[in-house]
Amino acid sequence: MQPLETEQETTRKPHNFDPLILREYDIRGIVGDNVTDADAWAIGASFGTLVRRAGGKTVVVGFDGRHSSPALSAAVVQGLRTVGIDVTRLPLGPTPMTYFAAKDRQFDGAIMITGSHNPAEYNGFKMVLQNKSVYGGMIQEIGRIAREADWSTGDYGAEDSLDIREEYVNRLHKDFVGSSFKELRVAWDAGNGAAGAVLKDLVAKLPGEHFVIYDEVDGDFPNHHPDPTVDKNLVDLQKLVAEKNCDIGIAFDGDGDRIGIVNEKGEVIRCDTMLILYAQDVLKRHPGATIVGDVKCSPLMYQAIEKMGGNPIMWKTGHSLIKTKMAEEKSPLSGELSGHIFFSDSWYGFDDGLYCAVRMLNVFNAAEGTMSSLTADLPTLCSTPEVRLEVDEETKFETVDKLANLARENASGAKVIDIDGVRVEYDYGWWLIRASNTQNALTIRMEADNEANLTKIYDGIQEILRTEGLDLTNPIH
Repeated sequence: MQPLETEQETTRKPHNFDPLILREYDIRGIVGDNVTDADAWAIGASFGTLVRRAGGKTVVVGFDGRHSSPALSAAVVQGLRTVGIDVTRLPLGPTPMTYFAAKDRQFDGAIMITGSHNPAEYNGFKMVLQNKSVYGGMIQEIGRIAREADWSTGDYGAEDSLDIREEYVNRLHKDFVGSSFKELRVAWDAGNGAAGAVLKDLVAKLPGEHFVIYDEVDGDFPNHHPDPTVDKNLVDLQKLVAEKNCDIGIAFDGDGDRIGIVNEKGEVIRCDTMLILYAQDVLKRHPGATIVGDVKCSPLMYQAIEKMGGNPIMWKTGHSLIKTKMAEEKSPLSGELSGHIFFSDSWYGFDDGLYCAVRMLNVFNAAEGTMSSLTADLPTLCSTPEVRLEVDEETKFETVDKLANLARENASGAKVIDIDGVRVEYDYGWWLIRASNTQNALTIRMEADNEANLTKIYDGIQEILRTEGLDLTNPIH
């Protein structure tokens, strides 16, 4: 990793980030390539400047289990303190624990050092300013402040530490309502990610039998990649469910803000289906409430929420974008297919895989039958898992624009939705192509009412993709 210059040398000169790391809803890149200690210092100083100019003074800093996270955290803290911010450092833990600390202790801002679900060589920074996500234009403003060395001045900020793990776990457990709990058997897979830092403490408070794997935090992710939306990453969880005769299996991503679930048969419950189950519970207490989903969610989810008396809204993909839209709509529940699910009815409105697990256990406990029985009566479509195709980072949005234009030209009689990429809906199915904001990739999803129509949609997308030299049979694994 590039060595950090002394504080005095750094403050005298502008700092230029690789523009590729300034993404839509966080800052993220490859450690030692376009994410260095010097970048982290400049992020701390620039974000701290935003906090100061918003009238704030205090920032809490957390970090995940990646090998680079402690050094990046130290550099961020130094940058924050240089511009006069008082910093509180948290121990290693999941991203939502940092969000919780910011809410519970009323910090003016928060920075979480995490590479989320990206491969081990990545790392990044998620930020909150006065309880609002930092994304879009504010990310670019951080870049401008660093580029122009437009940092705040003042006394050097103070530093202390806070171990909030016990309080966080107690707050998670507070919303568990199973006083007469079923004799539940639960399988858990932390994926060697940051959720493992608190998972055993949480399950120790829950009744029933619990079987936990890969809770040792390891930045190499030696057992499988920590992304529960990719089916192959759930294989070990499915095996554990079968071996231990579990009722449900629950998995988390690298920083614990996303959830994956399998039922007692090992079948994957997609996150748009999870949202239906959560909505059944939430709408009982909030009839007519607005529920926000992202463009990757199935139309069946929107239809189910509407049938239950809710008001479903489709919005752009991205945890910061969904959180912001959720706040605007005063929604008690929102989510996206990637496993970011947000509750604000009794929680704080941020995405927390561990909290989502507690709420799903409540759903199961209140119902009769097995997990598979909860979804047995829901309509189904033939679908593919989300497909990701590698593309050039610098041209991926331009590529999507070209593909969208082709789609419109060939979408006779179909509904075209372009709030995020291009989504085309037919009477018999739908498909979506959009640019990922976290990878150099396009993400693609498709569903249809039968296999023949799914093949028809697949072949149509393949034809469009090949105009840009892309191939559905060559996805990122």
